[in-house]
Amino acid sequence: MEKKAKMDRGAEGSSWGGDPAAVAAATPSRYESQKRRDWNTFGQFLRNQRPPVALPECNSNHVLEFMRYLDQFGKTKVHLQGCIFYGQPEPPAPCTCPLRQAWGSLDALIGRLRAAYEENGGSPETNPFASGAIRIYLREVKECQAKARGIPYKKKKKTAKGDDESNSSSSSSMPFS
Repeated sequence: MEKKAKMDRGAEGSSWGGDPAAVAAATPSRYESQKRRDWNTFGQFLRNQRPPVALPECNSNHVLEFMRYLDQFGKTKVHLQGCIFYGQPEPPAPCTCPLRQAWGSLDALIGRLRAAYEENGGSPETNPFASGAIRIYLREVKECQAKARGIPYKKKKKTAKGDDESNSSSSSSMPFS
């Protein structure tokens, strides 16, 4: 038994002593692993549709259904408009409002699935994850969650590179002007 353990450790040790690039190539990154899991989950979702949907037949409506389906597994409290805590970032007590997928999670998911679609042979022109309907849905989720949680999302204005530094330093140096 002890001899086998030593042999196992020796085999492990040899893989670490090899080419670091080969080891890195054999071990997918966290992003790549998550992208593969997301892709497999989406594929399973399509197969579970009645009737099942083949990937080439998939469109933005299927992607929207998938995101709505994922809401049931969300962990972000999104207050409804009738809730007394609507618009409060840190409510003082629990409420019965639903848990949803956070906007940032959905946005990252769509980014991974968009890349996976093309890596698995899909055309960028027909990518259902890149459609306008998906962008609109994500924007609506972001705005709805921001209002419900009292978090203002303001669009940042594009400025010239030098303007940013001069504006921020002058406003922060005199707090009571």
